[in-house]
Amino acid sequence: MLSRTAGNLFWLGRYIERADFISRLTDATLRLAALPSSYGGDVGAWRGALTAAGVNIAYAERYPVLEEASALQFLSLDPDNPSSMRHCLERARNNARAVRTALTVETWEAINGAWLDLQRFGTQLDSRPTLNRLLEAVKAAALAFDGAAHRTMLRDDGYWFMRLGAAMERADNTARLLDVKYHLLLPRDEPVGGSLDYFQWTTILRTVSALTAYRHVYRDSVKPWLVADLLILNKRMPRSLAACVSDIVRYLDRLAETSGRRGPAHRQAVSAANRLATAKIDAIFAAGLHEFINSFLAENNRLGATISEQYLF
Repeated sequence: MLSRTAGNLFWLGRYIERADFISRLTDATLRLAALPSSYGGDVGAWRGALTAAGVNIAYAERYPVLEEASALQFLSLDPDNPSSMRHCLERARNNARAVRTALTVETWEAINGAWLDLQRFGTQLDSRPTLNRLLEAVKAAALAFDGAAHRTMLRDDGYWFMRLGAAMERADNTARLLDVKYHLLLPRDEPVGGSLDYFQWTTILRTVSALTAYRHVYRDSVKPWLVADLLILNKRMPRSLAACVSDIVRYLDRLAETSGRRGPAHRQAVSAANRLATAKIDAIFAAGLHEFINSFLAENNRLGATISEQYLF
């Protein structure tokens, strides 16, 4: 496979995953923003959302004042925000079009149809019902794309590169979401374990579709350390850091079976998987959740760079 084709498929997977995450993040933030401002709602919630999306600096350069309307516009339909839903789906479609022959008809139609549907929304949000339709359309597009790829694509290099990109992006998104909740959303005068803390952690679980999983695994009320355990160390949770890194190792192994050799990316991924496999949530909290997540994000970025170098993206 040409390295350019592999790179396009890798970023196709990443952009689809990012669009889905931004839609889920926006939906969750609307719930948090509905709280009274004295309980961290409105502006505080949107500051956290922009930070989780990694676009808080870019937003501040465009808008001097943080407001819900401008934050929604920036995250949803802004063509100049590289992490907006519109931009992610556009880039995903461009990458898919560049490697059209590597995709099945169903997979191409899923992403192309999603882009055509998104075009109908234009570049400006005009109402809350429009936003709701947009969020549902993006979530449905991600599910349709994943389903089409899973059910119709040959398990060869193209499929594994696409899944590898999605796993890399998913790990990054989950880590950022945890870090923002732990440090930005809870007001200084609000107790950990209070009603606001419970509502915010529950909303985070809803963002990654993990509330039912949490109740099934722990059979307990929502507690910060248990949420962190689920989203960091529990391999049965598909969006956990441990599950994502395990998937990355598996996809790299599949690629190595084809080429007959492994490289630096494999060694880095296995090392990261081993550290997560032996980690304990008590030790993570004792050393600092923020520090742990910062270290994970830096390692994930290094792994992404190594993958790009190894496969000549």
